[in-house]
Amino acid sequence: MLDGGVRTLQIRHKAAWTRQLLVEAERVAARCAGAKALLIIDDRADIAMLLGAGLHVGQDDLPPGDARQLIGSSAVLGYSTHNAEQLVAAVKEPVDYVALGPMFATSSKANPDPVVGVERLRNWRRLTEHPLVAIGGITRANAMEVFEAGADSVAVIGDVLPADGPTLKRIDEWRRTIGRL
Repeated sequence: MLDGGVRTLQIRHKAAWTRQLLVEAERVAARCAGAKALLIIDDRADIAMLLGAGLHVGQDDLPPGDARQLIGSSAVLGYSTHNAEQLVAAVKEPVDYVALGPMFATSSKANPDPVVGVERLRNWRRLTEHPLVAIGGITRANAMEVFEAGADSVAVIGDVLPADGPTLKRIDEWRRTIGRL
């Protein structure tokens, strides 16, 4: 993915971290550093700190204020939101970006929140000045609609990681579709 031009990667692992997973994450962190790409760790402030990575927390994780105390002021901190109330509350948090979603139905989460949809994104964009990352069910077919509704960035899993594995071709298709990565 880095060879294809991706500039931000997130390690999203919901199960227990093993020593082997940490070793693999260290390799990813080194590759990200070499490519001058941002690495974000999902949920785990301790792992983010060990890897010198950014951190992304959700509504049921470590509160952003506590996370910021742990990772320091220079590490990137993101926060997931799923409705207008959470988005407004996120404005008061010490975060660098806010994620909103799911935009569309998604299969990468066991119990996804209700779909937000593009119209709500368009209406809610004014609720925060933070960079807004749209998440959930985003594909090359619907990404431009999401950007046009106000997202600054998109998070993608399934459309970049097909069943047969990630490919430079898929990332190149993304680059051509949205004109950026």
